[in-house]
Amino acid sequence: METYAAVVKSPVGLLGVKNTEDKLTGIDFLSVNHKPLPPKVAFTKEVVSQLEHYFADPTFRFNLPIMLQGTPFQRVVWKQLRKIPSGVTAEYGKLAEKIKTSARAIGNACRRNPIPIIVPCHRVLARVGLGGFAGETEGELLAIKHWLLTHEGYDS
Repeated sequence: METYAAVVKSPVGLLGVKNTEDKLTGIDFLSVNHKPLPPKVAFTKEVVSQLEHYFADPTFRFNLPIMLQGTPFQRVVWKQLRKIPSGVTAEYGKLAEKIKTSARAIGNACRRNPIPIIVPCHRVLARVGLGGFAGETEGELLAIKHWLLTHEGYDS
């Protein structure tokens, strides 16, 4: 079982926060089987505070040091995702053209994103429709993607 620095309630369900002493390393969407766990250290409290600000105001801009562990290609994609502002979306294919790769490769990198919401993979859409989210094309995770986009002003 994963060890979390905090497990917090949010409008999209429970979120598991993982971090080092001074860098965010992961956010997981958790099942209802987890119990809330309040943050104990200052950095984790700041992560939770910024998440709460985002859920209250979708234009809130995160300002957290993060540590993204992935392949060099994944880190390139994740860097591009962080440039997509709240309320704006990008297509897998257009993003792929920009960094000279395939839409499928973009989707695979999004699927492996360890810090969703803050590294906003939910803002990447298929040419038609929402596309997938965290490796799913239907179900609870896709509902989370839709909620996040609606929160940010996207009108499907």
